[in-house]
Amino acid sequence: MEEQLTNNEQQNTDQPGEAPATPQKSETEILTEKIAEVEKQSAQLKDQLLRKAAEFENYKRRMENDALNFAKFAGENIISQLLPVLDDLSRSLKSGKEKFENDPLYKGLELIFSKFSKMLEAQGVKPMETVGKEFNVDFHDALMQVPRSDVAPHTIVEEVEKGYLLYDKVIRHAKVIVSTSPVEEEVKN
Repeated sequence: MEEQLTNNEQQNTDQPGEAPATPQKSETEILTEKIAEVEKQSAQLKDQLLRKAAEFENYKRRMENDALNFAKFAGENIISQLLPVLDDLSRSLKSGKEKFENDPLYKGLELIFSKFSKMLEAQGVKPMETVGKEFNVDFHDALMQVPRSDVAPHTIVEEVEKGYLLYDKVIRHAKVIVSTSPVEEEVKN
């Protein structure tokens, strides 16, 4: 009988048109492949999770930053509208200084100006210092240029309207007069 089985096995493998039998994978090889595939999927999912967590942290940080900036600059509009009042008080004090310096009304106006300035300062408003500084388009608006030989070109020689910063953001550019190089007189022939 053993001979028959071996003959039958030979016939099965030697039949024309049939491919030779492939060795089948063992159960441990199949499980090893499945484990490797599951580990690969696990690593991909872990990577996705870490990326999403980092993305969420960035989003959270950005939203906190936006909320802080919103709170910080929430009063910008009303402060911008109050600056002309501060300018008017300042001009009133300058024009009346010589005539009314000892007048109680003038002293009251000085106190109001001082209190108003301190209140704006407490809100983060700072006036810009401009005269003698170099002209910078990010902070200044040049109204005119004047030839001057006593200062370097592009230096602010006069402030027409004070500029203000809210924290470090410009809320009103300073309007200034800027120096230029003196013009050489042409010699006429």
